[in-house]
Amino acid sequence: MKRKKQVEEHNIHVRTGDKVVVVSGKDRGKTGNVKKVITSENKVLVEGVNMVTKAQKPNPMAGIQGGLVKKEAAVDSSKVMLFCPACQKATRIKHEEKDGKKVRVCKHCGETLDV
Repeated sequence: MKRKKQVEEHNIHVRTGDKVVVVSGKDRGKTGNVKKVITSENKVLVEGVNMVTKAQKPNPMAGIQGGLVKKEAAVDSSKVMLFCPACQKATRIKHEEKDGKKVRVCKHCGETLDV
């Protein structure tokens, strides 16, 4: 009897809409916005990063043409770092409480990253 692989859900340090920098892999140095966060797989989908070519079947009912389509694939969340707009570099974050709200703060310059 085969066992299913158990996947633990983790808290991911980035959120949808955050600007991130890829720190390792074939796309190292690229920046982009997070389109989607997949907490069950501990992955994120970043605009313009980890582009793959997918063979698409035509579907006349939906008006989709067939052929090769380029699209983004998910990247492990450990390969991205949050981009601080104040100090213009990738940064780790710390959590602080300001005005009764928990906010993310840049480790380098102390700038609040949450809007």
